Amino acid sequence: MSPDLLETMTRKYLALRLPASNFGWQGGEPTLMGLDFFKLVLELQRRHSAPGQQVANALQTNGTLIDGAWAEFLAGSGFLTGISIDGPQAVHDISRRHANSEAGSHVEAMRGLRELKKAKAEFNILSLVSAANQDRPLEVYSYLKSIGANYHQYIECVEFDASGALKPCSVNPRKWGEFLCAVFDEWFKADTRKVSVRLFDTILGKLLDNVCSSCAAASDCRSYFVIESDGGVYPCDFHVRPEFRLGDIASDQFQTLLDSPLYKSFGAKKREQNGKCRSCEFLNLCAGCCPKNRPGGNPHALSAICEGWKIFYTHTIKRFETLAGEISKERKLAARMNAGGLHNPDRNTPCPCGSGRKFKKCCGA
Repeated sequence: MSPDLLETMTRKYLALRLPASNFGWQGGEPTLMGLDFFKLVLELQRRHSAPGQQVANALQTNGTLIDGAWAEFLAGSGFLTGISIDGPQAVHDISRRHANSEAGSHVEAMRGLRELKKAKAEFNILSLVSAANQDRPLEVYSYLKSIGANYHQYIECVEFDASGALKPCSVNPRKWGEFLCAVFDEWFKADTRKVSVRLFDTILGKLLDNVCSSCAAASDCRSYFVIESDGGVYPCDFHVRPEFRLGDIASDQFQTLLDSPLYKSFGAKKREQNGKCRSCEFLNLCAGCCPKNRPGGNPHALSAICEGWKIFYTHTIKRFETLAGEISKERKLAARMNAGGLHNPDRNTPCPCGSGRKFKKCCGA
């Protein structure tokens, strides 16, 4: 993206004066743009933001180019860095190879991660679940924990061939559900307050607050804009195709793009679900799955991994509901303690939750 187009995009976006303005830098591989590009990004954001305006940046990288200078920059400028690691080397290197050789990229990715940790940069891990690692959920989960990752995101690999059949690289629908079940079981044992799994956070957010923090689980697909290097604007990074081009950031205003009939119809298609979805007990959580997973782009088709979702939700929903109840209770207790100035209540005092029991026999148990 040229500096002029970068400034136009930044200026127009920040002029909306949103409560929070979020920039997500992806590619391809965004670090190929070099550090000077991202230093310019920060300069333009400072130039065009209002005093006190909240601006955040996230960078999604394969990690292979992250060195000390990159890590210091990302840490110092408050970037959240997502780094793609599919598991231990034997797993990761099956799919994530260098384009010009058969060599895998795990060694370089881990070197990048070490630099991020050394610089105390904020990071999370994105793992693609595919045919390569679908049978190794506990190995993947345990490995991510072992490298100090407390924020996990598991993404399903769903790719169709010309006939609409799943490609061999794709995750098997049943194994997608079994993978998530195995990760959940391990997480639920002792990690619910230690490890954040984005899907699990999304489910708890829906159960607790009826708020969706992930576009795939939302009832409308209008969560963000994709802006390509030529200025083209699209509604989703899985739909960067000519028929979904909404406009050009060089000539269009964001409000015009938001009001676009094409954008509105794109969002509404999420609710054009298969009849089986509308009668499913998990629709509120799944929302019919991401449209990219519906064969042929048909909004009325069942998601190719519907079977896996049903396996997962059937296996976990009662424990999610129990955990949501515990979190709700913790929130109420914290609110009462703060209101009463009780940050470290004596265990023999009446419990702040109002039960009438002593704290040590109630919420402090």
